[in-house]
Amino acid sequence: MVFLDFVKIQIEAGQGGSGCTSFRREKFVPKGGPDGGDGGRGGSIILQVNPQLRTLIDYRYHSHYRAERGEHGKGSNKHGRKGADVTLEVPSGTVVRDADTGQVLADLVQAGEKFVVARGGRGGRGNARFATPTHRAPREWEVGESGESRQVILELKLIGDVGLVGKPNAGKSTLLANISAARPKIADYPFTTLTPNLGIVKYQEIRSFVMADIPGLIEGAHEGKGLGLQFLRHIERNRMILYLIDPLEEQFDQPPSIERTLETFTTLRDELQEYSPALLNKPAAIVITKKDIWQDSGWLEKLAPQVPYPVLAISSVSRLGLDELKKFIWEQLEKLPSPISPGA
Repeated sequence: MVFLDFVKIQIEAGQGGSGCTSFRREKFVPKGGPDGGDGGRGGSIILQVNPQLRTLIDYRYHSHYRAERGEHGKGSNKHGRKGADVTLEVPSGTVVRDADTGQVLADLVQAGEKFVVARGGRGGRGNARFATPTHRAPREWEVGESGESRQVILELKLIGDVGLVGKPNAGKSTLLANISAARPKIADYPFTTLTPNLGIVKYQEIRSFVMADIPGLIEGAHEGKGLGLQFLRHIERNRMILYLIDPLEEQFDQPPSIERTLETFTTLRDELQEYSPALLNKPAAIVITKKDIWQDSGWLEKLAPQVPYPVLAISSVSRLGLDELKKFIWEQLEKLPSPISPGA
């Protein structure tokens, strides 16, 4: 399945039907009263959350949606039929923006949640509505109102408990693959992960949490360098952030460098802050990878006092420290407010 998290679509609600001018025609009643019915309301465009969807790919090739117009009123006080609504299904976590103003119109999270993004036009009144004691044979009627029309941006922000943040090739996908059922693409070259991946991590028998693997960040990601700008939005939904850092950075013949590790952490943290300062208020931890290669943990004791978050060490390949990491994550999540569940 192709992942798509940003689309622009044109939507047009239906126009209301026009009112009718009509008079009763009865035997022995040469001048019957007005009986023109009202026009029906135009159909609306509705967005509805489908928790089974994971992408906005359905809107890549079909980007123009129009609801049915209302039926015109008829004689004998018959009102026109309402135009059919158009319901567009979106994944949980979809933010709806007005394409012209950038205003957020809705943030759709709960399963089944609905939002009327464009309302159908009101039907026009028939001449029966204009009758008064002194104006008994009105010929006035109204044209139905136009439905709302606008361009909107649909922006998907994945909902997860834990977001993995790191440079390309930091080991995020390897970690996700080893502690969940997710199977992200893994290779030894940068930007292997081109789309965010979600995995459900089981902890003990009946407990679990959702982990999100975000494509690698480089310096300047908040300005669009690398792939960062496309995917930083997904971190906003996560309750907790893990900074994954490779202390060797492919220099396997050298011991881990505290300076290099601090530099990497500072780069990642700065990118999050530049994108949204609120991200730094989220609980976080630093996870040092490839523990099976460097093994000696003495340098971690020197690193810990220099960073603002707890430090853990793991090896996804040999599974060193993975149980401790899951335990740590679960304990942290237990302290946080309950998440907004996409399946609720």
